[in-house]
Amino acid sequence: MSKKESLLQRLDEIGKSLERSGGALLLLGVGSVGIETERMDEYSDLDFFVIVKPGEKDRYINRLDWLEEVHSLAYSFKNSDVGYKILFEDGIYGEYAIFEERELANASYPEGRVVWKDPSYHNTGIAKPSKPVPSKKRDSLDFPLNEALTNLYVGLGRYARGERLSATRFVQSYAVDNILSVLHLLEQEVDYFPDPFGMERRVEQRYPRFADMIGGMIQGYDRVPESALRILNFIEEVYPVNPRLSAEIRRLAQIASR
Repeated sequence: MSKKESLLQRLDEIGKSLERSGGALLLLGVGSVGIETERMDEYSDLDFFVIVKPGEKDRYINRLDWLEEVHSLAYSFKNSDVGYKILFEDGIYGEYAIFEERELANASYPEGRVVWKDPSYHNTGIAKPSKPVPSKKRDSLDFPLNEALTNLYVGLGRYARGERLSATRFVQSYAVDNILSVLHLLEQEVDYFPDPFGMERRVEQRYPRFADMIGGMIQGYDRVPESALRILNFIEEVYPVNPRLSAEIRRLAQIASR
């Protein structure tokens, strides 16, 4: 059985367990086991929401017998007030959350797929949120790219001072994240399952031209100055960078490289 088949079967089995338990109303698959099953592969996992009857939430959060009944758990970690991250003994990993219907009425969450529902429950429209997850995309280059430039400046100063971990984050994380937020303005995006929670998800498929450059921008802990210069070069190609700031970034990169 393929990983995709195993995951979908496990989700169906969780639905049957919820049916037997009597306190649940709806099981929603989200992510790759939701409405995006086409992108499932050998590295996918389970993401799901369970909507329960009023008063049943604590029972489903505090007791995991409804999951153990499906397959033995090797690991469970309560990562929020409403859910867990889990690993079944057979290696299937999952993350889930438990809600009452009223909690999702005005919430932002990814659209899901109805896997199972109680026959008496008819609000299947809840699978699609009334408030979609806000996009992290920016509609102008000005703020994100200027922020990225200042990330480079501050990061290089910290690297020269010896604060290499902080520098690595400023240059290879914060600055790159700012660029990611405007990539759609710089390169035609390939329509390949964008993730509103993480602009970096599937960037290799969505922005192949930029993906070819990422390695030079993220060279690691000991090559922050080199990474910063690659990022600066890229920004200068797509945006009118302030000449004095550009010169200062290059000066700091030279100092930090010594």
